[in-house]
Amino acid sequence: MNTRCLIVDDEPLAIQLLESHIAQLPELEVAATSSNAMEAMGILKTERIDLLFLDIQMPMITGVEFLRSVSNPPKVIFTTAYREYAVEGYELDVVDYLLKPITFERFFKAINKYLDQTSPQQVLSDQIVENEEGHLFVNVNKKNVKVVFNKVLYVESIKDYIKIHLEDETLVTKEKISDFEVKLPISFLRVHRSYIVNKSKIDAFTAADIEIGPHEIPIGGNYKREVQEALKG
Repeated sequence: MNTRCLIVDDEPLAIQLLESHIAQLPELEVAATSSNAMEAMGILKTERIDLLFLDIQMPMITGVEFLRSVSNPPKVIFTTAYREYAVEGYELDVVDYLLKPITFERFFKAINKYLDQTSPQQVLSDQIVENEEGHLFVNVNKKNVKVVFNKVLYVESIKDYIKIHLEDETLVTKEKISDFEVKLPISFLRVHRSYIVNKSKIDAFTAADIEIGPHEIPIGGNYKREVQEALKG
């Protein structure tokens, strides 16, 4: 039986990102989404919800206040753009706390925590969602060009364009890096608002940057914790 998820967030893009992450795991399904707490309350009363992705900063009532008002709530994963809510979230015995922008790597770890609490035998292995030999097509000068994932070193954002740095060439396509990120497998890691790296290509890293061959990619302040967890784990 699939895990039925409810996403509650007043930001449509945040909902879309979580929907994209959930779509990559066949064990999960999106039962419903909501932009406010009152609507979410009605959904919880009428639908079977196993896992709730709950934004903390919402108008009218916060996610924390909402959770405290729900009797017999499902398992909860908090989502927020602010680190300071983490302690309060854990006091409410939530499964995990995800800091926006939510990378697939970090999302995947949170789902494993949930499965470990509910069905330990179902904990996912990286191979289930890994797609190293996969590919996608990107539009380069009005031509659809095949990009093989395991040949990508890193991805760089330049305004509304991205540069895909491959082992032997660089491709430029018009797309926002956040939209491109959700198309990538778990071997890719967002390390900066402007950079995504292929973890298998990393030669070395510090608290401030990542080295891939002669390239030095900075680690953004908002990504440091997730990057350190992903690379040291």
